[in-house]
Amino acid sequence: MLRSHCAGSRAEPRGSLARGTADAYSDIDLRWIVPDGRFAECVAAVPELLGTVRHVASLRVDPELGNSRSRRLLFVDFAGLSLFWRVDLEIVALSVADRPGYDQDNPAARSDDWSRPASALANAVAAVKALLRGRPETAGGLLERGFARIGVADTLSGDWFTDITRLAAAAAAIEPARGPLAERVVRLAADHRTVLGRPGR
Repeated sequence: MLRSHCAGSRAEPRGSLARGTADAYSDIDLRWIVPDGRFAECVAAVPELLGTVRHVASLRVDPELGNSRSRRLLFVDFAGLSLFWRVDLEIVALSVADRPGYDQDNPAARSDDWSRPASALANAVAAVKALLRGRPETAGGLLERGFARIGVADTLSGDWFTDITRLAAAAAAIEPARGPLAERVVRLAADHRTVLGRPGR
């Protein structure tokens, strides 16, 4: 679908998907390499292109690359699919495709146009993943950073489900448009509540 939209482009897996180490909780990491002259056009076309596959419930741009002219990273959640299976789509111009991390440390590539509540909700999902993978310390750090990202001073209670629910509620209170996503986060945590609350996790 991506390749057919842009002649001369190619799409390929990356991350754990490319390494063959993905598990049931892994994001779907993809890379779309496009001709330099069509970079901006391809970035703009992504919402409509992905919408032909399934309704896009949420789409965010990594603020570290929000103004890059050669590389972007988009985070896409599809309606009706598990939040575990977020599509992380890297779009990169052909001329810099062999330069890993291009523009990552370039201040001019950064953007202030991003949703902190949406990012906090992504942290909540990542915390659920970490717990299911047996990494409670990682989960705690993700939740703490999620609360900090939305400027909420909070202390983790030690009850994972409660903490995830509180983070989701706080994010939705700050940005009501994220309410549906927050509800999905709470449902995801509820679906795995018995595992999240297991002693020693």
